[in-house]
Amino acid sequence: MKNIVVTINGKKISSPPGTTILAAAERNAISIPTLCSHAELAPYGACRICLVEDRNTGRLMASCVTPVAQDMNIATDSDRVREHRKNIVRLMIAEHPESCIVCSKGNRCELRKAAAELGVAETRLYPMPNYKPFETLNPFIARDLSKCILCGKCIRADHELVAVGAIDYSDRGFSSRPATLYGRPLEESVCTFCGTCVSMCPTGALSTRSEHYAGTPEKEAYTVCGFCGAGCSMAVGVSGGRVVEINPSEDKNTVNGPTLCVRGHFAHDFLLSEDRLTTPLIRKKNEDGTESLQTATFDDALSSVVGRIADIKRHHGPESIGFIGSAKCTNEENYLFQKIARVIFETNNVTNCQERNGASLLRRIDERTGGAARITPLSGLEKAEAIVVVGTDPEHTVPVAGYHIRRAVRNKTPMVVIDPSRSGMASFGGLWLHPENNEEGGRDAFRFAVDALGALATSIASENGADSQYIGSATEDPDGWIDSLSRENPDAHARAAGIDAAKIRKAASMLVGKKIALVLPPDLLERQFGNQTFDAAFNLALLTGSIGVQNAGLFVFTLENNTAGALDMGCAPDLLPGRRNAADPDERKIVEKAWEKALPETAGMGLLEMIEAAEAGTLKALYIMGENPLRSLPNPERIAAALEKLEFIVVQDIVRTRTAEIADVVLPAAAFSEKQGSFTNTEGRIQSFGPAAQPPGDSLPDWNILASLARKAGYPEQYTTIEKIRQEIRRIAPLYAAMGSHRREWLKKSDTGGSKRFCFAPPPGPEKAQKDDSFPLTAYIGNLRWHLGSGSRTARSGRISAGYGAGRIGISRTDAESLGIAIDDLPVVRITSATGSIERQAEIFPGLPAGFVFVPSGFSGNDAMRIADFNAAQAGGENGGQGWRTVRVRMETS
Repeated sequence: MKNIVVTINGKKISSPPGTTILAAAERNAISIPTLCSHAELAPYGACRICLVEDRNTGRLMASCVTPVAQDMNIATDSDRVREHRKNIVRLMIAEHPESCIVCSKGNRCELRKAAAELGVAETRLYPMPNYKPFETLNPFIARDLSKCILCGKCIRADHELVAVGAIDYSDRGFSSRPATLYGRPLEESVCTFCGTCVSMCPTGALSTRSEHYAGTPEKEAYTVCGFCGAGCSMAVGVSGGRVVEINPSEDKNTVNGPTLCVRGHFAHDFLLSEDRLTTPLIRKKNEDGTESLQTATFDDALSSVVGRIADIKRHHGPESIGFIGSAKCTNEENYLFQKIARVIFETNNVTNCQERNGASLLRRIDERTGGAARITPLSGLEKAEAIVVVGTDPEHTVPVAGYHIRRAVRNKTPMVVIDPSRSGMASFGGLWLHPENNEEGGRDAFRFAVDALGALATSIASENGADSQYIGSATEDPDGWIDSLSRENPDAHARAAGIDAAKIRKAASMLVGKKIALVLPPDLLERQFGNQTFDAAFNLALLTGSIGVQNAGLFVFTLENNTAGALDMGCAPDLLPGRRNAADPDERKIVEKAWEKALPETAGMGLLEMIEAAEAGTLKALYIMGENPLRSLPNPERIAAALEKLEFIVVQDIVRTRTAEIADVVLPAAAFSEKQGSFTNTEGRIQSFGPAAQPPGDSLPDWNILASLARKAGYPEQYTTIEKIRQEIRRIAPLYAAMGSHRREWLKKSDTGGSKRFCFAPPPGPEKAQKDDSFPLTAYIGNLRWHLGSGSRTARSGRISAGYGAGRIGISRTDAESLGIAIDDLPVVRITSATGSIERQAEIFPGLPAGFVFVPSGFSGNDAMRIADFNAAQAGGENGGQGWRTVRVRMETS
């Protein structure tokens, strides 16, 4: 359609039809004040501060909701406009409490800014006090609704961006206010405490509760969140050198926009924990003959590290040394860490703790797609033709991804949720597929996804919904899976899954002819039947032509902020930087040439192999950076016994963890907000950032510590700046060619992914979960939004601990009744597996199938690892194997 030409303040402006006057002005650097408008929210017209005048008609109109019309002549700052704006602001201030000096919003208050720009110092109106109680019932958000100007930003952000609907307008007139259903406290509502409402609020009506600071931070700096794989862009408020406030950054085209989650917004008070490491520690003997960690200088600590590891290498060989890096540390740090292991200490024994918790699935997808699925923008979910969510709830693991999905469903994108339990996604909309007539209950809960995906594929094929052109040009089928579909009965597959056949047909009709975005859990391969589930999902994606196309394919939301980056940097026993195969002589030569050093050809040990080698006495030393295996790995007692056998342990971390307590040398590191570097998020986006605050005490950025260690070991290359490390990465890993050029850059696309023919997997076998009367229930060790992973950081957040520290075990009402558990009293139950037991309070989780138990990780010292099986972690979810995330248990009242 033809553009519309208007005049604003004497300037001719051309805009597409439907553009508001406010948007047209902003695109042309013409400022119009507003209190209720936001670029990510639909126009609303609540505050009327954005009034403008049409000189042709004399009309005053709200520019945020008035579209441009041909030949309009707009004045944004005429005397008449200013007078009306002043009166509106005067009326707002007359109702506003006079508490600017002590208000947490301080100089950032948008009402105060508007008043100053308009020259409104005194209202010269009778005060209209509208007192409402100051609410601090939860540890996250303080509400002082006497300062609310009814702009509606909090409500609209809740509905439009987060798509939860926890709050809305309540009452009318002078009593109107944002409130939950029936005016209940936020903690009794569906609020997820993402804090988006706080960031959106233009006044001090909503603010972050803080025990450490009140008022306006001295400065703000940009950084990237250090929790999950979304990699949210954040504005960090700093005062006195400490992080005191977090908000979404105002940068454009970020993964999170103006949203965060409860961890990103409120859990960063862990940075102020008393457990922060501030000085190096060396284990020494006391006068009474006992040993303890005692303060030391960095020079002494690094000398001890280099000397002891070199001595062990000399006596036992390089295979006796292991290095555990971290998916929490930056790309530059993981690169330098694995290079030190391979070049200085000549071992491929280098890995990270996400090896068995997300990284394995990323590697499987890479193997099956040739790298064609590395770049998966979350914004693509909102443009997807259809979405299938398989056994995961992003609202708890990677909430920002959940927002994208919710917004898509709200905009009528069809969604099918395959999950034995009712997740937040299943409750939100779309079609929920779950076992309806499975007599085995939760025992086959994870086999269910395999059968449900197979039923969907068979039903789609029976309706001629397969993308024949794509299949012919882009796939191979050596095991005849496509041919087998034509012989399958969709109804039989539905019966095997325990789903009504009509429901499967309905789900298939929602997907026929559409490219599908399949959302898979990051821990899929650590679950029972995980490999079969992946194969079934991959086959469905190929059947519908959904791999290698925009806004479709496989979406995996990793649990740690740099899981993909740690792999890319070679923090794995069989991978070199750039995900080069360490066993391939040609790939090895490329890296050897760059490093001017022959690399070890001996295959390295992975994480669990290192533990077994420590038990056997063949591993003698371990260098652990940014990980806490005594809290994060299955069978912590077994892990502790193995580590006790080592001759030397180095721990480099930000807090004094359980693992640090048994170390021989502890090196204090800076947190993500205190250093420079980059993370690669779950989308395939490299995000660079600088320090926002100073590290506490003598702690240093990990890359700085590693550079000093390399220097101490006599390595000639001097890493004095982060750019020096990036130069090497760009040379060795072509995917990172644009690293550091801007704050955000996408990985360079693979040269081979586009030409690869994708291969269908063979049909899954008939394996079912084995019955075990000693352990009749299936427990899944999963995540709630308060903690992600082991909780080493979030457990040190005062807000998270004060609000949601119980981590109650979820059970079905059927199991509660069969065991005689009076669930209304929140009883303490004992969950016992073959490896250990835990005791926690239990509650009914609506939608859990009988025989299925949900155990949240991260709580109670992450005691859930006591029931997890180390041996199952080694085997993974192969051929119906249990996997460490799924555990056979029994339950009884304590």
